[in-house]
Amino acid sequence: MAPMDQTNGLKFLHDVSLGLVHHAKTQASPDFTLRQLAILLTVYLEQPPHTVRGLAKKLGVTKPVITRALDSMGKLEIIARRRDDNDRRNVIIQRTVKGALYIESLGDLVVEKAQDLPLQGNK
Repeated sequence: MAPMDQTNGLKFLHDVSLGLVHHAKTQASPDFTLRQLAILLTVYLEQPPHTVRGLAKKLGVTKPVITRALDSMGKLEIIARRRDDNDRRNVIIQRTVKGALYIESLGDLVVEKAQDLPLQGNK
């Protein structure tokens, strides 16, 4: 498969974003900010353990920024938090069944929108 060009890359991002907005409206699912989505994808796609400190460093933001995002996602039961038994100062971010189902539906949306893109050679 040929690399995606700028126009198709932006169209893909637009289509996925629009699909998320429509999905949130019709399925009463969360309407995440871009930062929340980045945190969520990090937690679900990268190997654990995940900590507030580690997520803050990865995203280049402060720990309170991560904590606020996790508060919102925790209320939705998309993620869970617990204290690290080895170091009580650390908070471990955990995946949940509800979060895994959301990520699965997001993956389905991404695949669907990718299939709608024209083949690179057929412009």
